[in-house]
Amino acid sequence: MIESTPQPPLPAPAHRWAVVSLLLGLATTCGFALEPHVSLTSLAMVYVLAVAVAAYKLDWIGSSVCAVAAVTALNFFFVPPRWTFEVESQEHFIALGAMLVVALAISHLATGLRRETDLARLNEQRARQLQALATELANAASHDQVLALGRTALETGFAGPCLLALTLEDGRLDLPADVDAMVHDGMVACVREAAVLGPGTGRWPGLDAWFLPLGEKGHVAGAACVRPAPAADEAGREHAQALCALLGQALWRLRLNADMLRAQGEAHHQQLQSTFLAAISHDLRTPLAAIVGAASSLLTQRDKLAPPEQERLLRSIASEAAYLSTVTENTLQLVRLSGPAQSLRRDWESLEEIVGAVLARVRQRDPGRRIKSSVPEGLPLIKGDPVLLAQLIANLLDNALTYSEGPIELSVSAHVQALEVSVKDRGPGLSDAQQASLFAPHVRGDHPGVRGAGLGLAVCKAIAEAHGARLTHRHRSGGGSRFSLLLPVESAQPAREVA
Repeated sequence: MIESTPQPPLPAPAHRWAVVSLLLGLATTCGFALEPHVSLTSLAMVYVLAVAVAAYKLDWIGSSVCAVAAVTALNFFFVPPRWTFEVESQEHFIALGAMLVVALAISHLATGLRRETDLARLNEQRARQLQALATELANAASHDQVLALGRTALETGFAGPCLLALTLEDGRLDLPADVDAMVHDGMVACVREAAVLGPGTGRWPGLDAWFLPLGEKGHVAGAACVRPAPAADEAGREHAQALCALLGQALWRLRLNADMLRAQGEAHHQQLQSTFLAAISHDLRTPLAAIVGAASSLLTQRDKLAPPEQERLLRSIASEAAYLSTVTENTLQLVRLSGPAQSLRRDWESLEEIVGAVLARVRQRDPGRRIKSSVPEGLPLIKGDPVLLAQLIANLLDNALTYSEGPIELSVSAHVQALEVSVKDRGPGLSDAQQASLFAPHVRGDHPGVRGAGLGLAVCKAIAEAHGARLTHRHRSGGGSRFSLLLPVESAQPAREVA
């Protein structure tokens, strides 16, 4: 709980009168010592000084009693006739009355000043707490952090018990199961009405706590229950409202940030899909036209075409259809993997089997047997989608076959908790500018006579990231490129069946 800066403690009621007696005794002793040398007015100032000290040290009861006792002591010990409570002179009577008024005024002013000082210190501490909370909330990145900071702030600012709860997605408050029914109803009502309830608010004044919404009407993110809640403590209620306003703003900021990121992701996804659709419509137009032309020629002029010409048209149809299949598969996979929700079918797979299946397919397009493979036995299993991993390796091999003419090396090696798949070629290599955008969609090499949609390496990168793997490119000494796929291997391996 926030407390004012430590002050000299006020004496307990039992000691209050001892302080009054001590001050009056000292004033009287000084009066007797000074009486031969000063006037009665000067002696009165000694008692006024005692009253001022009492007003500083004691509460208003003690200081008021000291003021009355000081006037009485001055009259008894020094005002003629001495040693009596009678006043023989009207002048002395007026002086004693004036002294009493001054003493009581000093007591009242000192008590008020102490009260205002304590309130000023308390307001300063509350302002510092608000400033510190605002700074901490600016760095909060989750609802749990905001909730923890809010609870700490309420426990620091008020004696408690205090309660803080956020609204769930269905609008209900996330309250403990054993919460008191009155507290539950108060917090639900303050969220529904988006208003402060409790003593001094004009709403539900019979409650023993303040119920404050976190946020403004239309976007209330939770509620707080603050105790104690005196109806007259307007400053305390305003401080609680300020704390809850900061918490509400922080929660609303987190929600806006989440909505903004979600909107940006959806916009990016829509833009990506539009780009892919535009690209595929452009890249499929030429092979489709070739297939339609070749099929039309075979259909309408088959009897007039020589067998070599018919074979050429059939080869063209098969080649263009294979190209269409590759472009379509790459585009669909890239769209799926670039979406906000990735759903991969990840099982325990053998990398030797995946590489073997890929080589069996790719070597049909490698009549020169340029691909040389090196895959050791007994490799650990990996967890992944075999179809996607096969497509990744096939794209790397197709890329090497397309952009190089020399031998191509496919190797698999085991590292600490990882398997590395490397595809090396002796092609012309890449410039620094080409390497910077190597894995971007629709980026194609500038080799003459080579066509493509520029999606193969982008799909490889997306598949690698979906598996928590890393795909890199490096230049080879002597020319060429090396693509390396580093796949993570889990330490807990399933038991293998013994043949």
